[in-house]
Amino acid sequence: MPPGILETSRRSAIGAHPFVTHTPLGPGREFDAIRRFWSTLGDRAAGGGDDCAFIELDGTTLAVSCDLSIEGTHFRLGWLKAHEIGWRACAASLSDLAAVAATPVGILAAVGLPREMPASLAVDLMDGVAEAAHAAGCGVVGGDLVRSDAITIDVVSLGRGDHLVRRVGAQPGDTLWITGALGGPAAALAAWEEGQEPEETARARFARPEPRIAAAQWLAARGARAMIDVSDGLLADAAHLAAASGVRCAVERERVPVHPAATADQAIVGGEEYELLVALPASVTGDVGTRFAEAHGFPLTRVGAVDAGDGVVLREHGAAVAPPVGFGHFD
Repeated sequence: MPPGILETSRRSAIGAHPFVTHTPLGPGREFDAIRRFWSTLGDRAAGGGDDCAFIELDGTTLAVSCDLSIEGTHFRLGWLKAHEIGWRACAASLSDLAAVAATPVGILAAVGLPREMPASLAVDLMDGVAEAAHAAGCGVVGGDLVRSDAITIDVVSLGRGDHLVRRVGAQPGDTLWITGALGGPAAALAAWEEGQEPEETARARFARPEPRIAAAQWLAARGARAMIDVSDGLLADAAHLAAASGVRCAVERERVPVHPAATADQAIVGGEEYELLVALPASVTGDVGTRFAEAHGFPLTRVGAVDAGDGVVLREHGAAVAPPVGFGHFD
């Protein structure tokens, strides 16, 4: 990187950059670990806690995200084809750009491959990475290749935007909306773990997720105050949005759209979704769901509201109910 760009980046990220303060995260052992990292790094780290890092470069905001996918943790070879592994890893990273309504401009992929993996499968894997990037309107601009004990893919996504949406910004009185229907990936995982082949559309939701790039920009143009992708599950990610904005998110269980192959619990706490949870001003309601579906071909559903307070409450027909237990990387 040329020294001038490096210096500009350093001043923007650690100097007077508008995103210098860490965005608060919700509860969980994984996020407790991240908070410990922040505490140790001190002023050597800046602006963590959103779906992307933000860097100002000559009047343009660069949005950057990285996402790591590891065999045995995020997928198993018996479940997916090599092409699907690559697609899924790239789409997961691009989904972070969608979460802030950024326009993708390129991706880098660092790939670790076992020595016994056939060259043809390795090529198929990278073809999947490139296809996901191309579908999002960008391409592969670099990366790294090493030997490893298991398939490992770390994808860095680069995007830009003039009106990016953060997790900060939700206000009491806003309404909460979710794109798509939830629970398909969780249903697919449950089937595989029971030694069964998942229902076809649930499998597709896990193997070939679609980062909601265009949908995010549509929502941003209509006043979205705060947004996050549902990679950790609806309630878990609602907790991050609530913590970042200093509000309480109330989710109405009966309103959550459930994938036909999934249960309500899978829809509420299942991760790997890459749908968008968005807070919209109360004035942006009416036929917004109908107009969204006409524009994108999948639904936008109101699932709750933003209240004064903190955390997340799950309600069913107005009464608070105990949430189901979800997955945590460090639980």
